[in-house]
Amino acid sequence: MNRCTGSGRLFPLGDTIAGARRSTMAGKGSSPLLILTLVLVAGIQALTPSHYLSSSDVGKLKAFLEQPFTNLESAYYSIVGLSKLGAKVPDEQGACDFIKANVDPTDADSLFYAAHASQVLPGCEISVSNETRDLLLATVSDDSSVTQIYHAVGAMSSFGLPFASQEVVSALTAHINKEENILVIIQALLTASHLSQQADLSGIVEEIEDLVARMDDLGGIYLQFEEGLEVTALFVAAAYRLSDHVGVEPAIKEDQVIQLVNAIFSKTIYASLSEAFSVAFAAKALSQNKYRVPVIVVPEGPLAVSHKRPTLKLLVTNVMSQPLTTASVQLEYAKSVSTKTVVLRQTAFALSGNAFELNFMDTKPASGYYDFSINVEGDSRYVGNQVELKIKVSTEAGISNVDLSTVDKDQSIAPKVIRVEYPSKAKGTFTVDGHQNFALTFQLVDVNMGVELTPHQAFIRLYNQKTKQEVIFVAEPDSKNIYKFELDASERKSEFDSASGTYSLFLIIGDATLENPILWNVADVVLKFPEDEGASTIVSKNLFTPKPEIQHLFREPEKRPPTIVSDTFTALVIAPLLLLLILWIKLGANIYNFSFAPSTIIFHLGHAAMLGLMYVYWTQLNMFQMLKYLALLGSITFLAGNRMLAQKAVKRIAAEQSSRLAKYRTLR
Repeated sequence: MNRCTGSGRLFPLGDTIAGARRSTMAGKGSSPLLILTLVLVAGIQALTPSHYLSSSDVGKLKAFLEQPFTNLESAYYSIVGLSKLGAKVPDEQGACDFIKANVDPTDADSLFYAAHASQVLPGCEISVSNETRDLLLATVSDDSSVTQIYHAVGAMSSFGLPFASQEVVSALTAHINKEENILVIIQALLTASHLSQQADLSGIVEEIEDLVARMDDLGGIYLQFEEGLEVTALFVAAAYRLSDHVGVEPAIKEDQVIQLVNAIFSKTIYASLSEAFSVAFAAKALSQNKYRVPVIVVPEGPLAVSHKRPTLKLLVTNVMSQPLTTASVQLEYAKSVSTKTVVLRQTAFALSGNAFELNFMDTKPASGYYDFSINVEGDSRYVGNQVELKIKVSTEAGISNVDLSTVDKDQSIAPKVIRVEYPSKAKGTFTVDGHQNFALTFQLVDVNMGVELTPHQAFIRLYNQKTKQEVIFVAEPDSKNIYKFELDASERKSEFDSASGTYSLFLIIGDATLENPILWNVADVVLKFPEDEGASTIVSKNLFTPKPEIQHLFREPEKRPPTIVSDTFTALVIAPLLLLLILWIKLGANIYNFSFAPSTIIFHLGHAAMLGLMYVYWTQLNMFQMLKYLALLGSITFLAGNRMLAQKAVKRIAAEQSSRLAKYRTLR
């Protein structure tokens, strides 16, 4: 995988860009079934755009393009870029005056910017002299770069000047055959879109397929050039502009179109004005062309319906969030995620304003999640029009048949049963000791459907009003969906830390599909545990007090060897140094040739300092500190040593010359 890197100003200037690699990947040794499965999975994932220009993104892009003009090039990016988004510059007359004041009639680049920008502004005409026309015609030659040719042709096309299209094709073909620069080929595509349809443009159109093969596929989701966003966006705009011009569908597959959409619109913060312009250029091309229009399906509001909000609303737009109101939206099926049961098939959404609506609650679905398969039709150009959505059906929970009871274990006393109505609290308190059991039973129902309800969460919370201690139990339904909770004080005393007292009993009901999660204070219960039948002093258990310190016993160090052993080892280490000194003395080593020049002294001191640094590193420094000091000492020692050796070489050469001169004089 190649990492996408930002690029500098690429269009329409002729900056040099390194040629992109041609990379093709083919699997080897894979079974046909596995390959088919991977292709199908990748196709399903790629057919739905995951990025586009939302309404807020379009607003940010417009605001970025509305920068003050600094030169004619920036005026071109702003004016033409805004026009691609269907917007206008705030001051059209001021923009026109700026163009006329800054256009250079002797420069093809300046004429290109002025011609295209003025064409967008109403009533902004720029006069062209014969000299300017001749300059533009002369620019179209093999000696000019593709950028110069593109600017010249673009200017002449905007000014309405005649030119020979076939000569332009020949010049472009010659350049394309000589270099592999991606931007050069993209500019050739843009140039060809200005040429006559009678010219032979087939060779240039074929370059679209070659450029697609050179793009990087990132995980089957993104497709882009490694040069970055700007080049990728310009390619998409150029490919569809030329294809619309010649009437030939570009060699870009449907899933590749969606991958390009994801790559281009995944970034909403732009590095330059030219990059923002290229995104606007691509957005216009992907929204209005003859062959492929990506479809964006997003909900208007949450992806949820209920009896209070029975209608599911979807917005169907292009990549610029412009509504496609001529489309038709069809629900292929709606299937329950939990039961896999299809509850609705082949149902059309109704258009209401800019949104498509479907009253899903007419089918009386049970609460839960449903997989929707949606198809957008109405135009053969639509791609990404098979959409999968997960819709939540919400409901309201009701509590019925709530009974609180205390039962004597030896059944000597009749059970005490009290029914409580939600959301009221039971009157009085329930006293439970070691001789009694406490029980709570209840049922949950779907208020809207009148059927039994089984939420994901049903808890019983007992909260000690004095100690702030709480204990939570899970309430589970039986085979008849009746929830029952029983408490035996003698068996559960450890969970309460035998803390007797008055506890508030809460019933907690929660689920992602419930519109009314429940927290109900059902009753007060006095618990008396066996160890404390009478009045007791309740001690709060603070879970956040410091824990006892953990005393860790490290392993005792091993016994050291006798001192004689370490002394002997030290003597053996030093012995080679002593041997070196003896050999030096035997060989007659001396320092008579030692020079006291500064470089010699610094060189030897540097050596000594590095040896001392090794000792300090062993005793005090770490590696990074040592390397920092060593780099400083090493540099000084190296320079001094180089100087010392150079001086010795000069002396040696001088001595040799003196010896030869003396020998020559002797021979004479």
